[in-house]
Amino acid sequence: MEQNLNQYKIFYEVARCGNISKAAESLFISQPAVSKSISNLETALSTSLFIRSKRGVKLTDEGRTLYESLEIAFENIERAEKKLRRMDELGIGQIRIGASTSLCKHILLPYLQDYIELYPHVKISIDCKPTFETLKQLKNDKVDIGLICETELEKGYNFMPICSIHDTFVATRTYLDNLIVREDHNSSINNTTTAFNISTPDNNIPEINMTGLIMFSDYMDDKRIYSSMSEKEILEKCSLMLLDQGNISRIYIDKYMKDNNIQPSQVFEINNMDLLIDFAAIGMGVACVVKEFITDYIDTAQVIEIPMDYEIAPRTIGFVYNEKSISQTAKKFLDSVIQT
Repeated sequence: MEQNLNQYKIFYEVARCGNISKAAESLFISQPAVSKSISNLETALSTSLFIRSKRGVKLTDEGRTLYESLEIAFENIERAEKKLRRMDELGIGQIRIGASTSLCKHILLPYLQDYIELYPHVKISIDCKPTFETLKQLKNDKVDIGLICETELEKGYNFMPICSIHDTFVATRTYLDNLIVREDHNSSINNTTTAFNISTPDNNIPEINMTGLIMFSDYMDDKRIYSSMSEKEILEKCSLMLLDQGNISRIYIDKYMKDNNIQPSQVFEINNMDLLIDFAAIGMGVACVVKEFITDYIDTAQVIEIPMDYEIAPRTIGFVYNEKSISQTAKKFLDSVIQT
């Protein structure tokens, strides 16, 4: 608008009251200040807005046109203010959250459940995309906050860590057994025809030379599985299932394998972590997954972890947001996360 909104407010109040003195009292300003504001507005618009008399003021035709338009505008402003106050009182608002499918399922949902109990009227929308896509959505103002694996951020974006995750390689015991048979490693363990032996407290079982062997925890507390293959050999010989390239988790694991000179011969790419878990559980190969997402599978021995020759450093998960544009509703959500 060309004119200061305050001038229109003063004009509107004078027109409504029909008297400059009454308008000044209503606006809690001096009568001369009201008269000067009206005069400045008339000069700026190059038209007379009032016909002045001893009894007060009366709108000109031009003034009437302006008043009718301002009446609608100020009513809309008042209506909007009431709506905002009601939203604040009832906790009404909207949050747009970006997160990958796996992070949404395994990490975000519990926080949402707690938040919804506190603010049942808030509208929540979830956009499931990988981390890099979530950051693009945040930059383009299509989401308010994103749940991501920690990565380098542009200036102006804040990262609020909430937990750590640990990458691991898993497979079924049967798949690993068959892998050893196929690679002709079974002869190195007691000359048996299977790739694994089970050791028990039975004193009659001969002592096993464990030099260079990998130990897998089985679901039975008093038993252990031994393999003659190292982690490096397993990952290089197996059908290795990974998230597709470009995914931040894949980039992380690719760097891990490069740093440790692990060169897999057969890689299957899958774009969903939960599918990786399911495929590993039916014996399709070795999958790189997040340990915190498969505790039930490990506890029930549907899959076993492959012990690492080289440690995989944990990763940090957290919420990212633009500190300048985050809404009050989104701030309340982050506050509820901190208090959980």
